[in-house]
Amino acid sequence: MDKKFTITVGRTFGSGGRVLGRLIADRLGISFYDKRLLLEAARQSGVAPEYFERNDERMPRFISGVFSFAHGYNPMAWYSDPTSISSDSIYKAQCDFIRELAARESCVIVGRTADYVLRDVPGVINIFVHAPERDCISRIIERHDALSPDEARALARRANKLRSSFYNFYTDKTWGDASSYDLTVDSSLMPMERLADFIISYVRLRLG
Repeated sequence: MDKKFTITVGRTFGSGGRVLGRLIADRLGISFYDKRLLLEAARQSGVAPEYFERNDERMPRFISGVFSFAHGYNPMAWYSDPTSISSDSIYKAQCDFIRELAARESCVIVGRTADYVLRDVPGVINIFVHAPERDCISRIIERHDALSPDEARALARRANKLRSSFYNFYTDKTWGDASSYDLTVDSSLMPMERLADFIISYVRLRLG
């Protein structure tokens, strides 16, 4: 595949979407971006990385003076006043950086509504990774994000609610809805390595 292409990965918490995305990137020899994307966007915009972390895949905080419903609200609008760092301006910086990435190199991007941001860019394949809750709980405990099934379940549901709200707020699509993606996969049905091979085969068939 000589032309530049981008694979975006949406995922439920604990489904292994990040691991799968990195496997795909490594096997294709292309760049991988998740939290790294946030740090790069922060560096380029001159905003402290902790602001990006605080707003990572979360609904905007409606701070007085930043959003004005009286003048009509556009989710894609942003504010350039450096003294007022809004959630929208942080999202705009991420979007700008995602577009720059897709223009300059082939890569895998996890989350951050990348599929929507690149909706008009050729050579983009959007996948969504999910798994039954019991499998997500097991993975969450294995990677030491939680100590018990109850804690893992609560963590997963909270994270998925945040991701869903963020995605649905900033896009005109529905997070996790099959119609929003090119391919949706259940990561519990085969080993991650085989799933990566399957998706790479799909990418090659799509892009030649």
